[in-house]
Amino acid sequence: MKTDNKISSVPTNIITGFLGTGKTTAILNLLKNKPAGEKWAVLVNEFGEIGVDGSIFEGQHSEEQGVFIREVPGGCMCCTAGLPMQIALNVLLTKARPDRLLIEPTGLGHPAEVLATLSGEHYRESLSIHHVVTLVDARVLSDARYTEHETFNQQIGIADLVVGNKADLYQDGDRDALKAYVSRHGAAHAKMLITAQGILEPSWLEGPTRNAAVEQHHHHQHSSDEPSIAGMPFPDSGYLKAENQGEGFKSVGWRFTPHWEFDHSRLFSFLNGLEAERMKGVFITPKGIFGYNLTADGLTEMPIDECADSRIEIIAREIDETWQKQLMDCVIPGWV
Repeated sequence: MKTDNKISSVPTNIITGFLGTGKTTAILNLLKNKPAGEKWAVLVNEFGEIGVDGSIFEGQHSEEQGVFIREVPGGCMCCTAGLPMQIALNVLLTKARPDRLLIEPTGLGHPAEVLATLSGEHYRESLSIHHVVTLVDARVLSDARYTEHETFNQQIGIADLVVGNKADLYQDGDRDALKAYVSRHGAAHAKMLITAQGILEPSWLEGPTRNAAVEQHHHHQHSSDEPSIAGMPFPDSGYLKAENQGEGFKSVGWRFTPHWEFDHSRLFSFLNGLEAERMKGVFITPKGIFGYNLTADGLTEMPIDECADSRIEIIAREIDETWQKQLMDCVIPGWV
């Protein structure tokens, strides 16, 4: 609810989940179904330094449609006492004056700290924290790399609603395994629902969270004093590169000058062959602008209306030093 003088009690949801669970797809679906006439704001956080999700959101939704986007790249948004997150959130709230706010932490972020920041004194009047929604792919519950990961379990433990996503790909027993896991690791009040293709009902967002915000401390190898590469001017080389690491993963990303176009076929072949935990990208090609999303289930491509430049972020256990050359080989000759 907003008054003429201040922003107050904006319904706010944290949409969390580990890498590749479909958070961005779920938020895009929610935005398609937001009530007509309402303004929704999205604060999206990425583990990598480049920032791709903002381009994907902005390429499909505009402020004229009542959708406002702000991005916090470079690791968990709650680091450094939450300062990058607070600055971005303050700007977003002031500009959008939204009817609802969606927060998407990185899949390697700690939602308990994000919740602590949002529930703190600074936002006590302006935000009303509604359901914390955690997306989970039940198929990973047999993999110790997930079940023994602190962040994976924290995301389930803090949820008001655990959503088993990608149910169309489940095998017999996957739903029961998720139900048992949530009963062991989830909050006593948590509810569980099943969906596919990131389809969330807007009604699932409604209702105050029943989580107590308990602040926890963690550390990433990320320097917040450095300017964000997501907004730096391009050097003569035509591209910028950045790396990050933490939580057992590494990321590498590139931004390319918008004057470059990428061969669509060669690019698709490279992206489809990547061996990585996660990849997101937006590229300008002669056939148009496309967004790319790589998970364990494969590569998806979506048309994008517009973007500021081509960019890509790859998250993996280890970085392949040949990726940059392979990307540069996709640039159409004459542009470099």
